[in-house]
Amino acid sequence: MLHLRIISPTSRSTAVIEMLTADPAVTHLIVLPKAAHAPAGDVIMCDVAREGADQVLEGLRSLGVHHTGGIAAEDVDLALSVSAVRAERRAPGLGSDAVVWDEIAQKTGEEIRLSATYLLLITLATIIAGIGVLLDQPILVVGAMVVGPEFGPLAALSVALIRRRGAVVARSAVALVVGFLVAMVVTVVVTWLLTAAGLIDRSMLLAERPLTDFIWRPDALSWVVGFIAGVAGMLSLTSNRSGPLVGVLISVTTVPAAANVAVALAYGVLHEAVGSSLQLLVNLAAITLAGVLTLLVQRLWWRRVRLARPFTGPRPRRGEQLGQVHDTHR
Repeated sequence: MLHLRIISPTSRSTAVIEMLTADPAVTHLIVLPKAAHAPAGDVIMCDVAREGADQVLEGLRSLGVHHTGGIAAEDVDLALSVSAVRAERRAPGLGSDAVVWDEIAQKTGEEIRLSATYLLLITLATIIAGIGVLLDQPILVVGAMVVGPEFGPLAALSVALIRRRGAVVARSAVALVVGFLVAMVVTVVVTWLLTAAGLIDRSMLLAERPLTDFIWRPDALSWVVGFIAGVAGMLSLTSNRSGPLVGVLISVTTVPAAANVAVALAYGVLHEAVGSSLQLLVNLAAITLAGVLTLLVQRLWWRRVRLARPFTGPRPRRGEQLGQVHDTHR
């Protein structure tokens, strides 16, 4: 479930309370009149089943609460309540499959800023992957995947495209392009420095590299892997299960290719640079397309669920114990 804390102008509180009371996915409704000072208004708190949260947030936005007041949401890790179980049963679908669009937009919006941390992480990931390519060491390449932060802008780009947010699309694209360009330029310089120090040389790039040469040889499977990575990444984000492993899956198709471009340019091996660039572009396109299609399918699916299942499961009978309700719910 999600816990909502709403600051509503007193003039609109009645409409907000009526809307929340009428929604079967809402429970634990608390009203604190005139408790808010900045901005001034009433504080209204409630818990809402995750699968019904998007509709509740849409209703609050339609009342203009976010303009004159505020809405904050956080996950509820534990809710021991018959009323909470009842709300989950009434809401359509399953919470693990629910898509809360405002939550996704908030998460991805934080990832499209060209912060120093973002640029540093993507640069370090590319340098590590470049060394891994030269040494033909998948362990180093995987390590670079863990560090790479490019999943955020890619997810933001997919969300912005499906929601038709042109400004966010532009910022996401800038974050990706600038991030990879900075990372590759720095990796070229680092490659020259390591070569001057005698730690690596051009022959390492030209030697047989059976474990990593796929990075600069794009084929049909490159598109397939990128597409699958995009679907997995977007599902993890919408189901609130995103984490480092998803970043690894996304990075397997991006950071290593960017690293190989940089190393190949540093040594003047143009055919590898071209192949790696094509690999990177193909994978970025596949991930973005997969993200957009995944979001589109989820949007259509949830519309169908809302229409087909306005109420799911019987209410607990009067007198049932909390433990019995939870056992039945499982």
